[in-house]
Amino acid sequence: MKPKNTPGAEDVPNEHRVRLLQAMASVAAAQGLAATSIAAVVAEAGVSKRTFYEHFADKDACFLELYRAASASALRTLRESVQPERPWQDQVEHALGAYLAHLAAGPQLIRMLFVEIHHLGPDGATVRREVMQHLADYMLETINKRDPVLTPTMAMAAVGGIHELVLQAIERGEAAQLELLTPSASAVVRLLAGAPSAPGTKKNGPLERAV
Repeated sequence: MKPKNTPGAEDVPNEHRVRLLQAMASVAAAQGLAATSIAAVVAEAGVSKRTFYEHFADKDACFLELYRAASASALRTLRESVQPERPWQDQVEHALGAYLAHLAAGPQLIRMLFVEIHHLGPDGATVRREVMQHLADYMLETINKRDPVLTPTMAMAAVGGIHELVLQAIERGEAAQLELLTPSASAVVRLLAGAPSAPGTKKNGPLERAV
């Protein structure tokens, strides 16, 4: 079965490449990346090892492509949730809620992706920074549409803070409840943009409370 949040044909044009990425998502989410073999991935995808190596240099390269594709899918959900007629504070909160709910829809896969990317050395760090930059660019584009209230540095700080909140939730076994982080994630963005906190926002606390 294809895990949620994995790339589909609209994300990657080559059918075999899509099947390999979906297979990597399924096998790695179930077994962890360290225990995942190329043999298991190609068996799940129903293709040969030769086909695998036509698309990816090795297992890590396949995983990094999966990370990019899954992140692009989540970012697309974020962008599609923007409501431009509303104040940026409301837009960001609504979009972050949709983004976190999207991640929560595939808790096994998201847990594996968010944790394993830190174990892939310089290549993993490069791809992670690339994905975080895309998210920071989205924030700048959305928040600064009328007035320049958020700097690139603060946008990246906001993305880093939200990612840490997600990692903490994953470590607590709460990957399926990530949408409950929405008030906290929104408060981080408001604070770094110098905007007032939303009414009722509290400092610190477990997942269901705001920052």
